[in-house]
Amino acid sequence: MSAPTAALPPTLNANRRLDRWVQVNADGTVTVRTGKVEIGQGIVSAMAQIAADELDVDYTRIRMVPADTSVSPDEGSTTGSRSIEEGGSSLRQVCAEVRDLLLQTAARRLNASLESLTVKDGTIRVRARRESATYWELATEVDLAREATGQVSPKQSGELELVGKAVPRLDIPRKLTGAAYVHDLEIPGMLHGRVLRPPSYRATLISLDTAAVRAMPGVEAIVCEGNFIGVVAVREEQAIKAMQLLERNAVWDEQADLPDADAMPEFLRAQPAEDELLREKSSASARGGKALISTYTRPYLAHASIGPSCAIAWWHENRLEVWSHSQAIHSLRAELAKTLQLDAANIVVRHAEGAGCYGHNGADDAALDAVLLARAAGGRPVRLQWMREDEFGWEPFGPAMVVRMEGTLDRNGKVASWQEEIWSNRHITRPGRHPNPGLLAAWHIDPGVEPPPAIDMPLAMGGGSQRNALPYYDFPNERIVNHAIRQMPLRVSTLRALGAHLNVFAIESFMDELAAAAGIDPVEFRLRHLKDERARAVIEAAAAHAHWTPGMKGDGMRGMGIGFARYKNIGNYAAVVAEVIVEQDVRVVRAVAAVDCGRVVNPDGVTNQAEGGIVQAASWTLKEQVRFDRTRILSRTWEDYPVIIFSEAPQIEIVLIDRPDEPSLGVGEGMVGPTAAAIGNAVANAMGIRVRDLPLTRARIIAAIQ
Repeated sequence: MSAPTAALPPTLNANRRLDRWVQVNADGTVTVRTGKVEIGQGIVSAMAQIAADELDVDYTRIRMVPADTSVSPDEGSTTGSRSIEEGGSSLRQVCAEVRDLLLQTAARRLNASLESLTVKDGTIRVRARRESATYWELATEVDLAREATGQVSPKQSGELELVGKAVPRLDIPRKLTGAAYVHDLEIPGMLHGRVLRPPSYRATLISLDTAAVRAMPGVEAIVCEGNFIGVVAVREEQAIKAMQLLERNAVWDEQADLPDADAMPEFLRAQPAEDELLREKSSASARGGKALISTYTRPYLAHASIGPSCAIAWWHENRLEVWSHSQAIHSLRAELAKTLQLDAANIVVRHAEGAGCYGHNGADDAALDAVLLARAAGGRPVRLQWMREDEFGWEPFGPAMVVRMEGTLDRNGKVASWQEEIWSNRHITRPGRHPNPGLLAAWHIDPGVEPPPAIDMPLAMGGGSQRNALPYYDFPNERIVNHAIRQMPLRVSTLRALGAHLNVFAIESFMDELAAAAGIDPVEFRLRHLKDERARAVIEAAAAHAHWTPGMKGDGMRGMGIGFARYKNIGNYAAVVAEVIVEQDVRVVRAVAAVDCGRVVNPDGVTNQAEGGIVQAASWTLKEQVRFDRTRILSRTWEDYPVIIFSEAPQIEIVLIDRPDEPSLGVGEGMVGPTAAAIGNAVANAMGIRVRDLPLTRARIIAAIQ
């Protein structure tokens, strides 16, 4: 592969062939492929806007194709709110080069200079002449089986017509008709499967009586490989009934080896850890007074997808086809090949939307489950769906965390020193990140494998447990240490925002505590420690739109609080002001957020992502926690794991600060930390007490009062 002649966006540099991304069709449409997948964030529509603008075609001509390992570019995973930042910049460059090739071809056909040509909706005209040619006529003359060069510049912000405007989302009609989701996908001859999981992490099968199940109507196959047990049936309800009978007839040996859930902070701080000094700086000129010390915690959190994980697998004609709502289909294909010892060239993984999940839930695991069951299905495809109990009991959780803060103030009321310590597992066990297979069934089949250790990305790329651990404020003395715990008593992996959720909650809560000690309004206190004008702008905008009154005090029930962060310290800027009422429980009645994500592609999409991030963060902050005893996960139903409901969602106002000449950045994950902090600070403002352990339940508030 030849080297490009100019710098290319990273994901384009890894997939340089233009025809891997774009195809101009004779029927007047343009097929666009991207390696980023739709998981509810509106990426399909935003990518279509970018492509239409750069190509100079109408938005309705764009045909977005679901990601497919056999034809789509490999852009890694759809994670970290990086889809527009990474995939969008790559697609812009591709479309700019495709447009240039079409113009060059038209110039030769029309015997005209490039400068004399104009384009509108795919029709190329020569100024002051009647001759024209369309993209669709030129399609067969333009060879896109070539590499991107980086020599063609995408349009400047002033030349864009679609980007920055709200357009109808392309994915909504199929969602409304039930045609979008892998759960609703039907393939001729398809069978249905269910898996019987062990009752706890380290349970082992002692005995299983399958005779009665084999005699049940519709049962086609039973798979027993070590601790992996599954059933395949003609109809879904038959598979469920067969799985339930298998459950009654199975005998397991279990281990009571989980820690005490009520003592998780103490457990985490006592574990062996890999200590990382993230930042240390000192200034002899800054002297502080008495130290203020606070510790903040969060429990394990579930992804809690409304629809349980699902996949379809089909072995036929010496190849394996898989449909999955994985966020990293190329990595899933490699993981399946590794686990099954197959040639990856004989595996195709196609993305089909799931019920929505920001982070690593059970989607990839369900794919391997489907593959193992389909191997016993005699060449027929098998649709495998987890039960709700499987989803809550076996998906990877967001790790529990502890953050300890210590700070001092100088005589002018500014932070003189800041010390921070974090205790957490690392956060990433996604497929493809470790030599050992990491999919759930790989633990259970015979011979099984040990679950791979969790990892973190480098801090420069956002980190994991240490994400947003470095305050964005300017302090003269800092020491920030991450204690990365090796032992994982519960299965963990990436959950939206990773460590930024608690790290920002802790930083922003502590900023409020220091502001109170200094006798300075929280907004003013933050601004005194910020030099970045974009950071200052979102704080000022959120405060202004929320009608923030400096020095305001709560009345014992109602209060307001603010939280700020720049996501990963390299991503979008967000400030959130929350208004709460504390009665029997905490209720967030209003949230005002200011967001700067650089160039806004679709303002409706940005607003939707910001709103969704706020609602999910409110649910985590007020309600969610995984419960377990010494043996089993106890949060197996919605009654055991309540989430925020529609009637509890706050009134939300989003203020967008569009910067058309800046790179586009992601949005959704950047809302999580500031929202959690704003709610915590609002509760403290309302009641005059500080609750530092999430979630902010009635019991924790009563304990803080007492």
